[in-house]
Amino acid sequence: MAPFNSSLTLFAFLAGMSLSIFPAVTAFPAHASLGGLSERELDKIIPTLNAVLPGKVPPPLKFNGTKLVYDKAHPWQPLRPGDIRGVCPGLNTLASHGYLPRNGIATPAQIIAAVQEGFNMEPETATFVTYAAFLVDGNPVTDLLSIGGKTKGTGLDPDSEEASVAGLNTHAVFEGDSSMTRADAFFGDNHSFNQTLFDQFVDYSNRYGGGYYNLTVAAKLRAQLIKQSIATNPKFEFTSPRFFTAYAESTFPINFFVDGRNPVRALSMTNATLFFRDSKFPKDFWRAAAPIGPKGIQHIPEEYPIKAGRNANGVNTYTADPTSADFSSLCLLYTNFVNQTVKSLYPNPKGILRRNLIINLRNFYPGVPGGTANCPEIFPYGKL
Repeated sequence: MAPFNSSLTLFAFLAGMSLSIFPAVTAFPAHASLGGLSERELDKIIPTLNAVLPGKVPPPLKFNGTKLVYDKAHPWQPLRPGDIRGVCPGLNTLASHGYLPRNGIATPAQIIAAVQEGFNMEPETATFVTYAAFLVDGNPVTDLLSIGGKTKGTGLDPDSEEASVAGLNTHAVFEGDSSMTRADAFFGDNHSFNQTLFDQFVDYSNRYGGGYYNLTVAAKLRAQLIKQSIATNPKFEFTSPRFFTAYAESTFPINFFVDGRNPVRALSMTNATLFFRDSKFPKDFWRAAAPIGPKGIQHIPEEYPIKAGRNANGVNTYTADPTSADFSSLCLLYTNFVNQTVKSLYPNPKGILRRNLIINLRNFYPGVPGGTANCPEIFPYGKL
């Protein structure tokens, strides 16, 4: 699929090189993605990894009401040398408070449990976004995923663009163009907090929300971000799955970053700064009052309706892509992701890798947006 061009280009580059680029195969990081590597590389790398059986999807919360989450058991701590943070302020915050491993490397089960416990994210949403990111950016053999950051230890220069071979910073599912506080990948740094974009977030909240970020602000800001990318990014991509995650991203601060005791779903700029810049819960912060997903997402495109597509030939050449899923074809989001995205990264998996991909795809399926009733499950690698 088009949104993964940059990742696939990198993986093709790696696949075409000898494994001599690795000073030692055993140095391959346990959380580094295996997607796109050649069979020869996989045959040499996988035996060096600690293969595990993928964990089960955590159950829904037993108590799913609001509760204090910035508590004594989860103090905020500054980053230590080597700790990883990435493009998602929610996951960054959960790691900085210890709901996720503080080093920023976690299993899918840990992430699903953490977003439920810390934000009261509904189980289906948590399952879908976690496994979508994991299947592209994680390591199916070790069951580990970096929430961002560059992979070190592969033999590549850790400061080079080619070092970004794993984690949610990869320009793919979780990260994408037209972000609220991160620049488009075309401009070089797609993962660091961007003060200019955050200033725009604050400006729109002041102009249209009385100093708060709400659904009205979300719709207007999302429209502006799309227009900006069309006008400045010649490689702008806005097809599935980024088409969906961009609109969901616009709702998340309202649904997850506002205290659950507050009936007015509007985010103050003080608290927005804590989440987006500092990866920190506000003091005395309570999670959402009931399990919630991207509530309000249907209102975001109303300000600027646009079909999924891309800049086809430089800036201001936005062209709709009729093959991409959109809000009228949620099942296509699932089928394209499995048949095109995952299959392109793992065309012929064998052994442990095949087994774990089958299990992870099975875990992914129940989270399909809109439910599974009208969307048959796909088994690209067969069944166990």
